[in-house]
Amino acid sequence: MTTENLPQKESGCPAEGLLKLLSGKWKPQIYLLAVDGPIRFNGLLRDIQGANKQSIAVALRELEEFGLLDKNVIKLKPLHIEYNLSEKGKSLIPVFRQLELFFEK
Repeated sequence: MTTENLPQKESGCPAEGLLKLLSGKWKPQIYLLAVDGPIRFNGLLRDIQGANKQSIAVALRELEEFGLLDKNVIKLKPLHIEYNLSEKGKSLIPVFRQLELFFEK
């Protein structure tokens, strides 16, 4: 993964790139569900109220493209696809934990 796939920040603010990376209707929810372990497409449809197949597919593709999720194809009958946090995705967990603490106050 190269940095050319990452959203470019327009100002000097270090948080701007992260906010662009996770902007979108379902990306934060998908990311947070992936923190707890592998996720699957149908599980996301079940767990995220109001989500549809197309929007989940786009969000998963972008999170994978940005390097936050790894796609794992399990060659069973029927074929299974799981998404896990990548090392880059795991590195953001402390950021989300701090946000949780901030909003608990």
